[in-house]
Amino acid sequence: MKYLTLLFPLALFAFVALVFCRYAQQAQPLDENEKTKYTRFDCRLSWALAGLYAVVAFWGLGDTVAPQSYATLSPEAQLVFTLPEGTTIHSLRYFAGIDPGYWTLEASDDGESWMQLATADMNYVAVLKWNDLAVENPDSRSYAQYRLTTADTLQIAELGVIDAFGEVVTPATVTYEANALFNEQSLVPAEQTYLNSSYFDEIYHPRTAWESLRHDGMYEITHPPLGKLIIAMGLKLFGVTPFGWRFAGTLCGVLMLPLLYAFVQRLFGKRSVSICCTLVFAFDFMHFTQTRLATIDTYSVLFILGMYYYMYRFISEEQHSLLHLGLSGLFFGLGAASKWTCFYAGAGLALIWLLYWIRSGEMWIKAFWMNVLFCLGAFVALPALIYYLSYWPYGRTAGLGGLKMYFSRDYLRLVLDNQRYMYSYHSRLISEHPYSSKWYQWVLDIRPILYYVKYTGDKRSVIMAFTSPLICWGGILAMLCAAYGADDNRQARFIVIGYLAQLLPWVLVSRLTFAYHYFPSEVFLVLAMGYVLAGLENAGKTRYTVATAAVALGLFVMFYPCLSGVEASSWYCEHILQWFPTWPV
Repeated sequence: MKYLTLLFPLALFAFVALVFCRYAQQAQPLDENEKTKYTRFDCRLSWALAGLYAVVAFWGLGDTVAPQSYATLSPEAQLVFTLPEGTTIHSLRYFAGIDPGYWTLEASDDGESWMQLATADMNYVAVLKWNDLAVENPDSRSYAQYRLTTADTLQIAELGVIDAFGEVVTPATVTYEANALFNEQSLVPAEQTYLNSSYFDEIYHPRTAWESLRHDGMYEITHPPLGKLIIAMGLKLFGVTPFGWRFAGTLCGVLMLPLLYAFVQRLFGKRSVSICCTLVFAFDFMHFTQTRLATIDTYSVLFILGMYYYMYRFISEEQHSLLHLGLSGLFFGLGAASKWTCFYAGAGLALIWLLYWIRSGEMWIKAFWMNVLFCLGAFVALPALIYYLSYWPYGRTAGLGGLKMYFSRDYLRLVLDNQRYMYSYHSRLISEHPYSSKWYQWVLDIRPILYYVKYTGDKRSVIMAFTSPLICWGGILAMLCAAYGADDNRQARFIVIGYLAQLLPWVLVSRLTFAYHYFPSEVFLVLAMGYVLAGLENAGKTRYTVATAAVALGLFVMFYPCLSGVEASSWYCEHILQWFPTWPV
């Protein structure tokens, strides 16, 4: 019996129960009309917290170097090389490009009679990573020449020849066509890891981001293009490297924090609660893991946070600035052009906006109808324009160009065809995955996603995506508290609507889903925790705010090995971190 794995969750349950017992007994209600302040000091403080997190997030993100020159394999290419005399090939380690196909390693003593030693299947899973290929050499002998042949046209960035001692052997001679295979030998790693290779869905999105830069055919077309274009910015800055394709997502994870701080401060006006919620979200497991993985979910969460922040400013501030409403629409457009799940957020925004006007009693005056017209521009026309323009890589790939591209029937057809394809794909997707989960499992933190695992003796390197138990369990109780007070409190009502808008659509979804689909909902769980802590602070109970931040940080430190891929002992993972049998630690 793993008693330690019972001790820690029970301790967390006890802490959460204590906080909510105190809330039920002593919390003072929030005044929804209380003026809140967000000062320059708050701005500087929020960016300081973001800077602190950035150091943690960017450390160990991935290699900043990777092979950049690619050798082209084709039926006509003569990719021939020789090795130092007496060298026997044990295996090959190669960095694959994005072209699928098969290639074969052959050996010869006379240059005429060739024997096949290995065949590589360079499929969609192999892209942008180091792959190992075992060589079949029954006689354990060396040959005069080796060559790579293929029936396809494909690219390999670098090829490492591994001898019987596990060492990388530099070829003695190479043909001109094979030169790019061996010109970055210092980059051949001792093994494939998450630091030097793509993992999980990085085989889709960074590949498509690179294709958009090359005006090549788009591989991942099941989501709108903007998220991949943001990934492409990192590739432009840092090259096609693990750090490059993860940079933009990690940066957006950092940018979420000042925005969340400002949001909490404007909701509750309590600096200690704003600091606490920012730290809780910064060191949330899902936030940390997901923003360091080069997929598009990070961008949708950032834009959802932005659209709700500016909608709250519109409904809560006396001047009801159209600028805030327009910025909310802008973030909605950016989100929709990144991932369709942002349309769920749009439904929540519409309900919040409508309730604001209903409760104001001003629905039948001119100001309301003028606002309706403005919203048609901000939440329909502007997002539609952003969405439409984001397809420019598709147009360039199809040979279109210039400003007139956007007014052509061919471009319009590309956009419409992709919408039909995406709808068909997501509505008909029937698949299985060992780490898939349903919405009710997200709410209870039952089934994380195992993104990466590598065993080395009695140690293991693990990357999982799941919600911090503090946010998952404490947040859902806080959401119930907010729901209880929603009728009389604008902040509570706003938080509950935002949460339900993100979660309820998944209740109706029958297709394959994963824990990361709960990521946008976590924003509102943190806001709900802020609602509870602000109620306790009104009663003078600041210590619970400090304790919550400390527990969040402590849990992050405890689980850091299974969030970051840092190697840890198998005993620690199994006896300390595996709180439930369904957690694949």
